[in-house]
Amino acid sequence: MTNREKLFYHYLTVAFVVTVLMGGFSTRLYAQEAGGNVSEKITLDQCITYALDNQPVLKKAKLGQEISEKEVKIALSGWLPQVNANFDLQHFLKQPVTLLPDFTDPSGPRQEVTMGVKNTSTLGISATQILYGNDVMLAGKTAKDYRLEASQQIESVKIDVVVSVSKAYYQVLITQQRLELLDENIQRLEKNLRDAQSRYESGLADNIDYKRATIALNSAKVEKITAVESLKVQYASLKQLMGYPSEQSLEVSMDVNAMETAVPLKENQQTTDFSNRIEYKLLQTNKRLVNASVQYYNRDFLPTVSAFVNYNWAYQNDEFAKLYNRNFPNSVVGLKATVPLFTGLRRLRNVQKSKLQYMQLESEEENLVNQMNTEHVQAMATYRSALEAYQTSKENYELAQEVYETVQLQYNQGIKAYLEVIVSETDLRSSQLNYLNALLNVLSSKLDVQKALGTVPVS
Repeated sequence: MTNREKLFYHYLTVAFVVTVLMGGFSTRLYAQEAGGNVSEKITLDQCITYALDNQPVLKKAKLGQEISEKEVKIALSGWLPQVNANFDLQHFLKQPVTLLPDFTDPSGPRQEVTMGVKNTSTLGISATQILYGNDVMLAGKTAKDYRLEASQQIESVKIDVVVSVSKAYYQVLITQQRLELLDENIQRLEKNLRDAQSRYESGLADNIDYKRATIALNSAKVEKITAVESLKVQYASLKQLMGYPSEQSLEVSMDVNAMETAVPLKENQQTTDFSNRIEYKLLQTNKRLVNASVQYYNRDFLPTVSAFVNYNWAYQNDEFAKLYNRNFPNSVVGLKATVPLFTGLRRLRNVQKSKLQYMQLESEEENLVNQMNTEHVQAMATYRSALEAYQTSKENYELAQEVYETVQLQYNQGIKAYLEVIVSETDLRSSQLNYLNALLNVLSSKLDVQKALGTVPVS
């Protein structure tokens, strides 16, 4: 090849590489602009992040938090000055009459005297500032816990979302891995079928081996079809749990080695500390809120004290047209205290009711602790048995692979019958399926342990 030809091929190669790279970049850019489809395989963390931003149940919980925040601010608004304006306009169709004594003749009959004017109007502004009140004291004391309760409810929903998305993600990955193994099995069985057919046609074997190879291949193809349909359902479930649009494509990625590294529990995930459970935290928050209600009703006999100031513009005239020509302003400032003397035993009944509610929560706490302990014991037992099954099935899978390769080699050398190849191939497929199911079970049971201990990461 001449130097000129080498130079030509060099430039041609560079141009091809640049074209491919630019084409790939343009394709990814177009995919992002066209509707936000996930053009690349996404990881578990990306699925969880998407779910935490888009899951409708979580969106509803966040709206609930906003509603709770508004309710807190509404309750706290009682501490701010309350300013009102008022206006009235009156025209007397018949003016009131008052009987007054005759000052020139006190012993004589009383005189009828018309009081006031025919037209009156008042424009006033009043401002009230509460100085002490049981309602606003309760609002100030419970505001922090109401906000905490709302955030804890969101955390509870997040935990459920993370666990459910993770399990669905693992299920999809296991099925995808199963499909890859089935493809390998089908390729291997197709080769066996060709070999059996060749042996039969050459007279080295009867058609029994050929028929057995056909049966094994057909069974593997049916199994693949079943797995493909199952994968569609699992993807639909994952999208629903993520809040991902059903009409958009989604493809997840994670190799088996990465899944295997996620199997062991960390040391700090095996100790029991139920104070990390979100259910326990929510219960403690509710207990503080109910206890605040008990104190509120105990103090309900105290007065409500407020300061006020009023300023009024008063207009009076017998002629309506001249009513607003002149005003007679007045103003007043003062303190006001309202003391509940008797409320029909309502305060006492409310105290008793709130105490009973607190006792209910204490009983619920006792039951919750027992329930959490049971869940932890059950989750750890399930995890340990799943871990043992996973380790055993992994070893069996490796052994079945070795056995199959050995039997296949011996069959090719004419030492083993084809029936033994079929048996070893069946054992291999069974061990593959058991291994994948065991891997899924141990990963799912690990999530249950983390949930039982309150250590599910949600950030």
